[in-house]
Amino acid sequence: MDFLQLQNQLGIRYKNEKLLKQAFTHSSYVNEHRGKPFQDNERLEFLGDAVLELTVSQFLYMNYPKMSEGELTKLRASIVCEPSLVHFANQLHFGDLVLLGKGEELTGGRYRPALLADVFEAFIGSLYLDQGIEEVFRFLEKYVYPSINQGNFTRVIDYKSQLQEFVQHDSLGEIHYRIVQEYGPAHNREFVSEVTLNGSVMGQGKGRSKKEAEQNAAQVAMQLLKVKR
Repeated sequence: MDFLQLQNQLGIRYKNEKLLKQAFTHSSYVNEHRGKPFQDNERLEFLGDAVLELTVSQFLYMNYPKMSEGELTKLRASIVCEPSLVHFANQLHFGDLVLLGKGEELTGGRYRPALLADVFEAFIGSLYLDQGIEEVFRFLEKYVYPSINQGNFTRVIDYKSQLQEFVQHDSLGEIHYRIVQEYGPAHNREFVSEVTLNGSVMGQGKGRSKKEAEQNAAQVAMQLLKVKR
């Protein structure tokens, strides 16, 4: 598939196809083609992240009037998290179009989850700049909102609450979380959280927010405690 075929598939015709190509251009490709007018997708990803949060928030606000602010926040987080964005990117075969440097290609970067999630966000950013917010809504109505209406994201598992209840039920002690590592640029930080039980490390988790990292750490701890039980 090429960029023209992608536009035909989506029923979208870009005014500026350079924006579309930029959305799929990884920094490793730019680094290997210095002196040529290529731009990577990091700035588009930054914009797309914000546009996606806004458009998903509006959809949830309008369609789930009985949900509380906390419930809406959890549901939105489950929709815009990395695994969900990777799912949407794979549905549309975005990985086939990513422009990568040779090293990144050889190490399997084309189908690396974080890279695919970034490409999906960058695509949303490019679509917003080229076509406007209404076209973003139309795209999401076709490829994202149906999954929400089907209930694919309503069963948000709160591993932190599960872990707390598990520990309290068996009087196992006290749980503490701490962020042990942060890396990546300011607009695309990744966090590593550690959860301890009575001072002993029970699990580590990564995420694009501190809350997501803590949830993933709690999930690891839950699995470990269930094995030990």
